[in-house]
Amino acid sequence: MEKEKKNFKKYTYGFWSLFFLGLLMVFGLFFFIAKGKMGEMPTFRELENPQSLLASDVISRDHKVLGRYFRENRSYVNYDNLPPELIEALVATEDVRYYNHSGIDLRGLLRVVKGVITGDSSSGGGSTISQQLAKMLFPRQQFESKLELVLRKFKEWVIAVKLEKSYTKEEILTMYLNKYDFLNLAVGIKSASRIYFNTEPDSLKMHQAAMFVGMAKNSSLYNPLRRPELTKKRRNTVLAQMQKYGYIDQQAYDSISALPLGLDYQKEDFKRGLAPYFREYLRITMGASKPERSKYASWQQIKYEEDSVEWETNPLFGWCQKNFKPDGTKYDLYEDGLKIYTTIDSRMQRYAEEAVEDHLKLDLQPDFNKHLKSLQNPPFSGDMNNKEVDDLLNRKIRQSERYRVLRLEGKNFNQIRKVFEQPVKMEIFTWKGDKDTIMTPLDSIRHYLSYFRSSFMAMDLATGQVRAYVGGPNYKHFMYDMVKGGKRQVGSTVKPFLYTLAMQNGLSPCTKVPNVRQQFVMPDGTIWEAKNSGSEREGEMVTLKWGLANSVNNISGWVMKQYNPQSVVDVMHKMGVYSRIDPVYSMYLGTSDITLYEMVGAYGTFANKGVYTQPIFVTHIEDKHGNVIARFRPERHDAIDEQTAYLMINLLRGVIDSGTGRRVRWHSVYGQIQGPIAGKTGTTQNHSDGWFMGVTPQIAAGVWTGADLRSIHFDDISTGQGANMALPVWGRFMKKVYADKTLEYKPDHEFEKPTNFIMDLDCEEQNDTNKKPAQFEDFF
Repeated sequence: MEKEKKNFKKYTYGFWSLFFLGLLMVFGLFFFIAKGKMGEMPTFRELENPQSLLASDVISRDHKVLGRYFRENRSYVNYDNLPPELIEALVATEDVRYYNHSGIDLRGLLRVVKGVITGDSSSGGGSTISQQLAKMLFPRQQFESKLELVLRKFKEWVIAVKLEKSYTKEEILTMYLNKYDFLNLAVGIKSASRIYFNTEPDSLKMHQAAMFVGMAKNSSLYNPLRRPELTKKRRNTVLAQMQKYGYIDQQAYDSISALPLGLDYQKEDFKRGLAPYFREYLRITMGASKPERSKYASWQQIKYEEDSVEWETNPLFGWCQKNFKPDGTKYDLYEDGLKIYTTIDSRMQRYAEEAVEDHLKLDLQPDFNKHLKSLQNPPFSGDMNNKEVDDLLNRKIRQSERYRVLRLEGKNFNQIRKVFEQPVKMEIFTWKGDKDTIMTPLDSIRHYLSYFRSSFMAMDLATGQVRAYVGGPNYKHFMYDMVKGGKRQVGSTVKPFLYTLAMQNGLSPCTKVPNVRQQFVMPDGTIWEAKNSGSEREGEMVTLKWGLANSVNNISGWVMKQYNPQSVVDVMHKMGVYSRIDPVYSMYLGTSDITLYEMVGAYGTFANKGVYTQPIFVTHIEDKHGNVIARFRPERHDAIDEQTAYLMINLLRGVIDSGTGRRVRWHSVYGQIQGPIAGKTGTTQNHSDGWFMGVTPQIAAGVWTGADLRSIHFDDISTGQGANMALPVWGRFMKKVYADKTLEYKPDHEFEKPTNFIMDLDCEEQNDTNKKPAQFEDFF
């Protein structure tokens, strides 16, 4: 008996020794894990500030999100903006005792152990919401053994406990829902709400919230786009959990579980949505680095000089490189959650994009497609020989992505050219929708070259804020931006700068000059003259107003002779044209390459009483906490005197009321626009570029239209002139703007006359404003 007692004590002592030793070892294990002795652990500072990449939002003037810049498409949402149903569904499904533990649910762990012993997988998991958050914030690596996986699980327990100490329960739930990846570029509940249901988190309905909680089990498996029925079944499981724990009753469960998913999917794609050209311009501009001088081609030197001016004078250019966060690091457009408040109005932007598309799709492209049938080597004009065409095609081949890939494979140009002549399956753009076809890459180049492009920009005159920005017809297929990125010859839209010089020097719109050919002696001694497109009133004395209204080169040539070319260049630079302009006599025909952005800003000077107002794109930027960290205002300076500006407005109104722009008044589709309008059409040599600049008392806007290559164009003036190529876009846009009663732009505003202005501008040659256009309108 005594021996049995001794053995009992011995075994008892041994049991408790082993128990406490095991307990000590467990505590030691967790202690060493917490101290980072068992592998790297997040520091307390990292737990206080967990790394969370937030997308930067591009926001319109009327508070619409135009797009986002991101590495992870995540936008932050506060707990107060999370619907109670979402929180209840998450807790009921993932961690019903969430509010009663400190990161580790012992009852849940025992349930898991029981499930392992009995083989009953329906007993559920043991991970708490805090543990799941730990896994998301500090993701698992690729482990080599089960032992490392077990060790990682212990680490997650430690992190979960630390999270519970560092944050409130509400903060942990908020972090969880802001961090979870719901697939399809929907990271976090705010992005997911917008992408799957086109709504905000606080507007989620119960069945929508339940779907998101259901996805949290395994978003790849429960993907509503790929497996809607399985996702719905999982959603109803979430609803059943809510009913089980008293968040909803049986009646609510029965009615809600019968609902379809009701997706309103909004694909997140930077090539889609409003203002894609503008968003890309903004992205490149804000992230630009300080320009470095190039030792190569002359065009690279010009680009360096222009970028250097932008770097010094444009506060938006290189903003992320110039500005620093409180911790001393530079702002990152893709992860710092900036709110970029732009000047773009989503309504006006939509009208502008519709105007460009409707004009090209319904009118201009069908006309050009008919013209293509008459060409020997379409889409190139008939005056191009085969060698010239082949050289242009080879240049386009070298500019393609396919060429770059083939060059990396070691192929020479001859080999690559043969590849471009072999048919392959591809998707191509058409105005009837993208089309799957079989075509040679070379033919696809011809196909895309045959499409006309158009760009548009509109600016509010009072503020300099750009309201609409359309860089091209379709960003997915024609990514080159022709508002700020591309330059083309401006044709007769340059003539108002020449006439401005005349008005500054005492002439008036009613000044009469001879309508005769003007000859110029070139530096090499040769004689040059610009021809008119017609002979109307040739040999007569005509007013400057009539000459500009009808874009008569004889009259512009006469004015050009009165002054030296450099004087015209100086006027243009003062009015905001920063591109290089050769001071030669032929410049009055618009031979210089200038951006649409520059032209809109310069024309705005006429309506702003001679004050140049720089077009701007952003009003202010906020950080992720809502603090304003930058404000932007336009640069303004006196460019011309107020009287000169008003005289030019009078001249340009003549273009609309009785000259080459009078379609604005009478055309049934894009005309019949009332109110005061000043404008100018422009067409370059061979009709390669069509322009229209239109100014009202409130808005300055401009249009460029043309093909990718200047050798692709209409052959006749009736279809190739600016009044037909570009003006209709402006007209379509303004008709919709004036029809929108929610906008402040109205046709009843007037151009303000200068104080004490007494000059008589009622020139006798003014034509009937209802007169339809002549057979010719604007040649150069």
